[in-house]
Amino acid sequence: MPMSALETMMPPPKRASVNGIEIGYYEAGPRTGVPVILSHGFPELAFSWRHQIKALGDAGRWVIAPDQRGYGLSTKPGEVADYDIAHLTGDMVGLLDHLGVGKAIFCGHDWGGMVVWQMALMHPDRVAGVIGLNTPFMPRGPSDPIAGMRERFGPDMYIVWFQNRGEPEAVLGADTMRTMSFFMRKPAALMAAAQPQGASGSTFAFRDLLKAWDGKTGGDPLLSQEELAVFADAFRDGGFFGPISWYRNFTRNWELAEGLPSRIDGVPCLMITAELDAVLPPSAAEHMPALIGDLETHLVTGSGHWTQQEKPEDVNRLMLDWLDRRFPK
Repeated sequence: MPMSALETMMPPPKRASVNGIEIGYYEAGPRTGVPVILSHGFPELAFSWRHQIKALGDAGRWVIAPDQRGYGLSTKPGEVADYDIAHLTGDMVGLLDHLGVGKAIFCGHDWGGMVVWQMALMHPDRVAGVIGLNTPFMPRGPSDPIAGMRERFGPDMYIVWFQNRGEPEAVLGADTMRTMSFFMRKPAALMAAAQPQGASGSTFAFRDLLKAWDGKTGGDPLLSQEELAVFADAFRDGGFFGPISWYRNFTRNWELAEGLPSRIDGVPCLMITAELDAVLPPSAAEHMPALIGDLETHLVTGSGHWTQQEKPEDVNRLMLDWLDRRFPK
C-alpha cells in the first residue's frame, strides 16, 4: 500500500495520557531548549502544522504538535462541557508534564490561538512565550459572546448555528471530503462567506453555503488531494461533535474568564496576521499593543485564513527569526 500524506509528511505519532484523556502528538527536533507547542484550529489537525514541524525541527528547535481533544488521534469525550477552556488549557499543561517540561512557547492558529492566549492568563507559570497566528489576544468582553454574535452576524452565522446540537455534525459529516474541500480553499472562499446570505441575512452562513456549493467555485484549492484526504479521513472516523463543542463553550468560557487579567505582561509575544483573512482580519489585532507589554507584530501578505498551510515559508521565516532573537539556542 502506498504511504499516506500523513505518513510521509509527519513524524511518527506518539501518545500521552494527560488531564484524564489520551492525546496523540507529533514531535521533531532535539529535546533541548524551550520547546514550541503548536495548537491547531477548526476544522484542522496537528497535520496543519506539517510545514512548521519540519522547518523548526530542521532548524534545531524542539517542536510538538498535538491533535487536540476531539480531533484526530486524541480522545473524543462525549459531553459539551468537556471542551471548555479549562479542559483545553489543562491538556496543554498535562502535555508539558508528560514531556517533563516546565515552560514552553505556545503557538496557536484559529481556535488554537484562543487556547494559547488563555494559557498566558490561566497558566502563566508554564508559558515562556506566545505566538498568535491570525487569532488576536482578546480580553474578556462585557457580555455573553454568543448573544453578541447572534445580534451582529445573524442566527445562521456558523458559530451561532453550532450551538444547536446534532444538525451541524450531520451537515458537516455527511461527506467529509466535500466539507474539507469547501473549507480548505484560498482566500476567495471565506471572503465570499463574509457577505450576507439567505433570508436571515447572516454572514459566514457555512451551512447554506456548503449545501449550495457546486464543488468547484469559491477560490482555488489549497491542498493536494492526498493532503485533503488526511483531514477528510480523520473527520469521517472521528466525527464533528468534539470539534464543534469547542464552540459550544463560548458562553461558559466567558463565565470562567471572570476575574482573569485583561492584559499580558512579562511574556514575549509574536502576532502574525494574514492580509486576506476574512474571519480574523488584521484589523482584529489592532488593539493588542495596548494590552501586551512585549509584542512584535508582522503581516503576511496575500494569505487567507489557513496561513501556515497557504504561506508556510513566510510563517516559518517569521517564527524562526523571532525565536532566534528571543529564545537563542
